[in-house]
Amino acid sequence: MTSAPLAARLTHVAGPLFFPVTAYGPDGALDLDAYRAHVREGVAAGAAAVFACCGTGEFHALTPEEFLACVAAAVEETAGRVPVVAGAGYGTALAVQYARLAEEAGADGLLAMPPYLVVADQEGLLRHYTALAGATSLETIVYQRDNAVFTPGTVVELARVDGIVGLKDGYGDLELMQRIISAVRTEEPDRDFLYFNGLPTAELTGLAYRGIGVTLYSSAVFCFVPEIALAFHRALTTGDDTTANRLLDGFYRPLVELRGKGRGYAVSLVKAGVRLGGLDVGEVRPPLSEPAPAHIKELAEIIERGRAVLRSDDGDDGPDGAGAGTGTEGGAGTGTEGGAA
Repeated sequence: MTSAPLAARLTHVAGPLFFPVTAYGPDGALDLDAYRAHVREGVAAGAAAVFACCGTGEFHALTPEEFLACVAAAVEETAGRVPVVAGAGYGTALAVQYARLAEEAGADGLLAMPPYLVVADQEGLLRHYTALAGATSLETIVYQRDNAVFTPGTVVELARVDGIVGLKDGYGDLELMQRIISAVRTEEPDRDFLYFNGLPTAELTGLAYRGIGVTLYSSAVFCFVPEIALAFHRALTTGDDTTANRLLDGFYRPLVELRGKGRGYAVSLVKAGVRLGGLDVGEVRPPLSEPAPAHIKELAEIIERGRAVLRSDDGDDGPDGAGAGTGTEGGAGTGTEGGAA
């Protein structure tokens, strides 16, 4: 944990938000060495923050002991260079337990995921996240998606809760997000509340979210081709819509179309991409399953097309073209390289 508040460190970031996969060995057990390498190389590649054991990190599949070990490893590997945010979910009692484990491991903040299974009303959701935020000293980002979708009034109340610093949107209703942002700005004008685009492959909607003032986003792509993720982040940050659109057309749209071909591909395809980059992080745990071999082959082809866009932008169409400032064509966790992030 670092002394600087999480919200302040995330207000203006210089790179994508990194959601590492969780590595498993051939026997299915946690592989902390591979996980450490993945985190270490992601930070070296330019991640602005590490979100450990969240959606892409298979939070749902981890025991409390594995969760504690992974978050602690992420904290050690970042060594304070970037903040570490840990996932916390399930019902209120278990979410509090995971939050306290994250605090014990030295995390800087929490990503509060939707409660398990139940569809609660707005009052129940507010009580849940208020209890979670009050359980530790960690700053908390609330994740809107699935069974946890908020009215603007509820987000205003969340913004008033000590310790809740932002909202990550994985729902994708831009009109609702605009109304939420407007309501918080009107009702709490002195509150610096953070907003994140948390849709799977968030880059695909990055231009649209930028239009309503949401510039922070999770990048599952950064896990396996950081040079593409960094180039897109740079284009989005500088308003270079030409480069952003070339990457959208040549890489992100085909990737999202591939992701739609299988259930759980927002996680399993990312993990396959990390393996394609050279780091064996193992397979996903049940109930998820691995992508079909034909889809992994298609993923490799999409990655190469994305790198070809970067080579073209660099004025080098040859096979040895450099990748957008990384000096390698590896990925975060390749030993040389974001989901349901």
